[in-house]
Amino acid sequence: MAKIKLEYIWLDGYQPTANLRSKTKVEEHENFKGTLDEIGMWSFDGSSTQQAEGGSSDCLLKPVAIYPDPVRRNGYLVMTEVLNADGTPHPSNGRATIDDDDNDFWFGFEQEYFLWDPETNLPLGFPRDQTPQGQFYCSVGGKNAFGREIIEKHADLCIDAGLNFEGINAEVAAGQWEFQLFAKGAKLAGDEIWISRYLLERLTEEYGLAINWHPKPLGATDWNGSGMHANFSNEVLRTCGSKETYEKICEAFRPVVKEHIAVYGADNDQRLTGEHETQSINEFSYGISDRGASIRIPIITVEKGWKGWLEDRRPASNGDPYKIAGRIIKTVKSAKI
Repeated sequence: MAKIKLEYIWLDGYQPTANLRSKTKVEEHENFKGTLDEIGMWSFDGSSTQQAEGGSSDCLLKPVAIYPDPVRRNGYLVMTEVLNADGTPHPSNGRATIDDDDNDFWFGFEQEYFLWDPETNLPLGFPRDQTPQGQFYCSVGGKNAFGREIIEKHADLCIDAGLNFEGINAEVAAGQWEFQLFAKGAKLAGDEIWISRYLLERLTEEYGLAINWHPKPLGATDWNGSGMHANFSNEVLRTCGSKETYEKICEAFRPVVKEHIAVYGADNDQRLTGEHETQSINEFSYGISDRGASIRIPIITVEKGWKGWLEDRRPASNGDPYKIAGRIIKTVKSAKI
């Protein structure tokens, strides 16, 4: 019998932005294969996470995905959904709102963020002079790229954990980075984003740094904010071969702008100003290869005869991928194609 460390990970009830929480359960297993069937439900004190009252504080953790922990010996990362004591989804449970049980929807998220120095309360390597943004994008060298060691380690951790990790790059602002993940299935895509965020947060503990997920952490400046662009498709988008179908789906987003913005991340109005390759939060647009549009139709989709995907550029870096995917799916299905 071997002792297995199971790190149960969940989202708390803080508003407007949930935080990651986790705790370790040590169990004895013989020939543990790392599957959900081998582990059970757990509970936690919801009164400490703004998810329950003290007089009835138990909330349940339902395992929904499991990955090998790339750091801990005999360790596994267990992504969970939060349930009420009666087994119903907790109001904070965005995963339970996703209507994609057949995994028809595929999502690729582009997660931007800042490496943050708590001592200066600025991004790591933030220039003290008047260096304009731009030279830091996909940059190399000690004058431009800050924190590469952390970024490379994070990529290795995600890959070793079995996530479908697709890439990394330095972003437009100093200390700003991005990674990309793709999954066939909206729930799986959300699971992998949250596990990758967890691995990044845990990694920064070794460096005395923090991750700033805010969409505009540098306030009213000319420095870029951070988004989490959502690339999405379903069978129709992947195979239709019809410009008219794409336009009908895009148009389905127009009357529900407020509903999307409501779940695309807090303080996103500070980022969606109409500048820095964003559309204004008060407007909606779509266009081929247009990074200033709300929804971009990738040029490769057009070149392949209108068979591919769409990119919603509005989600903020601090958005919940479960809620973002759930809302996108609802809108695409409303087009009734």
